[in-house]
Amino acid sequence: MINHIDLSTVLRRTVCDLYSNLVTRPTGAAVRTAIETQLAELGGRTVTVIDFSNVGLLDYSCADEVVAKLLLPYCDDCPPRDAYFVFRGMSETHLDALEHVLERHRLALVLQGDGGEPTLIGAVSEAERRAWQATLGVGGGTSREIGGAAGLAMDEVEMVLEGLARRRLTMRIDDQWVAVGAPL
Repeated sequence: MINHIDLSTVLRRTVCDLYSNLVTRPTGAAVRTAIETQLAELGGRTVTVIDFSNVGLLDYSCADEVVAKLLLPYCDDCPPRDAYFVFRGMSETHLDALEHVLERHRLALVLQGDGGEPTLIGAVSEAERRAWQATLGVGGGTSREIGGAAGLAMDEVEMVLEGLARRRLTMRIDDQWVAVGAPL
């Protein structure tokens, strides 16, 4: 199931009808709480697109509240549910605040560009980036197929793909791995 959340709509509904900027920690906390409430109502495996397209400003405190605190529980060994995230509609100014927050928390996420192409941003190793890009490039596949495409040894690719899955950047469907953000 693919779920779409327009942050400007959530912001207007939770904070102020005329407001389009994500600034201040209380604003970010209110928006994140509204997102978490919406996610709690969904069942099964979901991919949620978090859309920043109509958000004006994003400061560091809101990036921390809305993105980092939203993602952190899903990176635990016991995530609250089987959920994955794709972020889109981010401007360069959004990315300035976001990249700082991702690095500080050692998080990564999938960003969908203007043309629809997904990219990985944040704290990732070279092996993680290669494995994720190979998974995306082959359109999903077995560990052996992804390892071959990424140029990684079998034992390394398994470990890297499992790590990416814990961080909600790949998902395992039976014996196949799929990159989050890949066309479904």
